[in-house]
Amino acid sequence: MPKPNIIAALLYMVVFAASVHAQQLRLSPVLQSNMVVQQNQPFKVWGNAPTGTIISIQADWMPAPVSVAADAGSRFLGIIPVPAARKGDFSKHRLTISGGGEKQVLDNLLIGETWICSGQSNMQFKLHETLDSASELPAAAYPQIRLFNAGLNFSNEPLDSIKGTWQECSPATARTFSAVGYHFGRELLAALDVPVGLVFTGIGASAAQAYVPREVLAADTLLNRVYLQPYLDSPKSKEKIDGGFTFEKVTRPFLLYNAVINPFINLSVKGFIWYQGESNRGERESYTRLTQAMIQSWRERFGQGSLPFYYVQVAPFWYDKDDATLADYAFFREAQEHVSKLGNTGMVVTMDVGESRDLHPKNKKPIGVRLAKTALNRTYGNLHIAYRGPEFDYVEYGNKDVKVHFRPETVLKGLETNNAKTPEHFFVAGADRKFYPATAKIEGNTIVLVTPKVKRPVAVRYAFTNFPVTNLQNKEGLPALPFRSDDWPETTPAK
Repeated sequence: MPKPNIIAALLYMVVFAASVHAQQLRLSPVLQSNMVVQQNQPFKVWGNAPTGTIISIQADWMPAPVSVAADAGSRFLGIIPVPAARKGDFSKHRLTISGGGEKQVLDNLLIGETWICSGQSNMQFKLHETLDSASELPAAAYPQIRLFNAGLNFSNEPLDSIKGTWQECSPATARTFSAVGYHFGRELLAALDVPVGLVFTGIGASAAQAYVPREVLAADTLLNRVYLQPYLDSPKSKEKIDGGFTFEKVTRPFLLYNAVINPFINLSVKGFIWYQGESNRGERESYTRLTQAMIQSWRERFGQGSLPFYYVQVAPFWYDKDDATLADYAFFREAQEHVSKLGNTGMVVTMDVGESRDLHPKNKKPIGVRLAKTALNRTYGNLHIAYRGPEFDYVEYGNKDVKVHFRPETVLKGLETNNAKTPEHFFVAGADRKFYPATAKIEGNTIVLVTPKVKRPVAVRYAFTNFPVTNLQNKEGLPALPFRSDDWPETTPAK
């Protein structure tokens, strides 16, 4: 009769063998029950299995399975068709992946639209922290919306795995999800009447260079000089990288791309929304180029064409300098605006919903709604939905006044203020380049300015200082974009 310790050893070997066997077929952690499968485009199913294993992929909407073999690196990737979503159809679906005598089943899947939400703290800002959370949270019961909060990580090399769980949107799960992302998704759901999947993958205080692949930074002379090489030349680049948060580590080049963006590149998505900039506020041309390079690199890595990228301009903030004439943050916002020169991008303005003494304004709903309006018009073709506030066109200098014209398509229904007061934060300068406040009034689709202190005006600026909270908007309720008519160089150093 075998001794007890031999029996225990045999039992351990059996259990160990079973556990090893159970792990032979593994799906990417991005693919889970409860997720939204991107409609009307090929959908990748990927994971790991022993080399040569034939993997069968069968969705309940497919007449026959797709089969692929695991490669020499024990990886597999199959591509399956996905039908177009139908309005009002929230049917639950099943996806079965089998191979080597094992099977994994993903249940409670919906077919709809999936968007990635990323950036720093104002995108991470949770729904329960917002101005209207007392009314919004109890109403956040939308099982047609699915949420994925990606776990924070850092890596020197691109990763395939990520922590996080797909969950139905409920007051409990929406509570700690991105408020901007939630409101964006809810607006899409209301307008499109199809399921919406939202992935938040970002972290507060992060800099844009952290989300750009190393080789992309290295290939651009400016980006290499400003961002990559200083890091590679520093002792920080020699440290062992772990997953722990520090305010310094989230500004290092490429680490966040590797750890929180790269794991998603096989995921079929509709597009990206982005709210970031505060950590790069001292930069100008390099930030514009950096963000455009980031967008282009994401599009290339995801391999789904020129995916739409809609982003948020930073809100007014004083940065502990109570001088209403300072404009360094305005010049940074201008650098953000220039990002939209890249195709299939769009910027949302926040000048009217900022809080000059709070870096994290709590009124996030309008931001999510404006991002959604941009997507609904630009991506989904709902051209009747206005998404742009008044944008500067040109200026006329008269003998006694100055008339500001806006692009006609941004003031189709006219101008107004959100508080019934006169428009604020207009400034006029003469040849001496000294700006003085101007009295403004609305005349039709124009703004007429009067400034007794400037006899021969040559330049106009609107909301082009660090922390103006504005009131000018079009009659669709969208705020005017800050602008300057001059091209004078910034005279004060960026802080």
